[in-house]
Amino acid sequence: MSSKSCNTAILISGSGTNLQSFIDDVASGELELSLSIVFTNRANAYGLTRARDAGIATACIEHRDYADRQSFDRAVAQMLDKAEPDLLLLAGYMRILSPWFVNHYAGRILNIHPALLPAFPGLDTHQRVLDADVTWHGSTVHFVTDELDAGPRILQGRLTVDTDESADELATRVQAIEHQIYPQAANWFANGRLAYHDGAAWLDDKRLDEPIVLDFD
Repeated sequence: MSSKSCNTAILISGSGTNLQSFIDDVASGELELSLSIVFTNRANAYGLTRARDAGIATACIEHRDYADRQSFDRAVAQMLDKAEPDLLLLAGYMRILSPWFVNHYAGRILNIHPALLPAFPGLDTHQRVLDADVTWHGSTVHFVTDELDAGPRILQGRLTVDTDESADELATRVQAIEHQIYPQAANWFANGRLAYHDGAAWLDDKRLDEPIVLDFD
């Protein structure tokens, strides 16, 4: 896919819309990433088609074939390590990672969550936001740690909530933000500007005690 130096694995479970944004941005020369492999735990994930159409290697291991989370994650890591990834991107990967897996790739896993963390961790964020009648919603790119959706935050994109919109309409608007901020944060990592150490995210050698926030209309 690319000769650039940051070897990147993308983990998906579904349609792969965020994956497509990475494919498009790499193809246009906007990202310093080499998309080496796309992995899924679901054989019918449409993201596999997106990857194959872009000439990216794919792999699938069904989690139901393993007795527990760690044994599955060890099998995934054994497969991913063949690609020697510098960076792992979770892009709609619907698996809770075992502590073993997180430690194995410590400081090299990014995730995007459809909420302004630490608010609304977990699932069904868009409906929960509407039910809570809050003003702002968006998405957060963060490093992955042992605690679900609680790793150091890097970048957030936010928008104002229209109380008349549906959860699906809100999700569509948030997803458009994700397609911009996730590649941006990944590119910071690829360029050596973004790093994880001392339990925190660092950008340009400055500790990010709070994420960078971008407003979108």
